[in-house]
Amino acid sequence: MVLKLIDATQARSGVNILIDGEAYTVKSNDISKSGKHGASKCRIEAVSLTGGKKKVLAVPGHLRFEVPMIDKRKGQILSVGDHNASVMDLESFETLDLPYPEEVAGDLVPEKQVEYWDIEGYKVIRRVL
Repeated sequence: MVLKLIDATQARSGVNILIDGEAYTVKSNDISKSGKHGASKCRIEAVSLTGGKKKVLAVPGHLRFEVPMIDKRKGQILSVGDHNASVMDLESFETLDLPYPEEVAGDLVPEKQVEYWDIEGYKVIRRVL
């Protein structure tokens, strides 16, 4: 569920946008001035929230991007696998099998609390609390 739409010129550093259906965080946005015969242009550098992939776009300033809804929740680790961890949500008590990034792999142990994000239906562990 998309909350709102923003122009490419409003995509400042730290804003989350959807590019090709995937959530990205804007790292930089270089905006050129509008000229005699055209509109402003934006060069946007963004990093994926789910995979860490970097993407660079050159788009017109009036192009609109969707801002994804990100739900940040807390959970408790039940067990840890090779690439996924079994997590119990602390509000609804449902059990989820969630992937985790390599940065937090060493800190994941059973009975520790984690913050996981629900990004447009895709859930991933983001940090250990």
